[in-house]
Amino acid sequence: MYKILIVEDDNTISSIIKEKLDKWGYEVSIVSDFNDILSDYISFEPHLILMDINLPYYDGFYWCTKIRELSNIPIVFISSRDTDSDKIRAISQGGDDYIEKPFSMDLLIAKVQATLRRAYSYSDERLNILQHKDMILDIERLRVFCGEKEIELTKNESKILCILMRNYDKVVNRIRLMNALWDDESFVDDNTLTVNVNRLRRKLEKIGLEGYIKTIKGEGYRLI
Repeated sequence: MYKILIVEDDNTISSIIKEKLDKWGYEVSIVSDFNDILSDYISFEPHLILMDINLPYYDGFYWCTKIRELSNIPIVFISSRDTDSDKIRAISQGGDDYIEKPFSMDLLIAKVQATLRRAYSYSDERLNILQHKDMILDIERLRVFCGEKEIELTKNESKILCILMRNYDKVVNRIRLMNALWDDESFVDDNTLTVNVNRLRRKLEKIGLEGYIKTIKGEGYRLI
């Protein structure tokens, strides 16, 4: 079970986040002593930290720096600050991702799972999230996220994108994709595959993911 430490001084926000993470099967702890966050970190030994920036005593940047002296644990900032300078500072001081408030709980879960997957086990089946550049695919919920935008996919579209993301550095031939769609209990011919891929492309374009799927003539498709 992955353990997540929430460093957020708004009790309402931290409680809502904890409740959502609990439902997803994570073990969650909320920091209570903001003057000694390192003690909570050391005693709880989390796999990931959700870190607000505006905190009592010292801000999230300070605590991120202190934790980085001890560990490379993933740290995801959650903050109402929306300037580029804050985001750049968060990443440059050791943050792994940055989520602006207000945010959807679905986006938070997707970010958490993508970060855990990168940090611990890219093949961990408990983490049904894949990420390629700015694109995050939630396989189980059939959703794609890009920043604050999201779209819903069909099961076939999700399968196609999942295979391409798992093989992002390779060309995936059309026969392999058609075989994957055949498992979806429906016959898929070559033209049907083309229709599905083109529909997927249009959906990705709507959230700013234009040109991510490239056709390799005579072979298949690959992500770029």
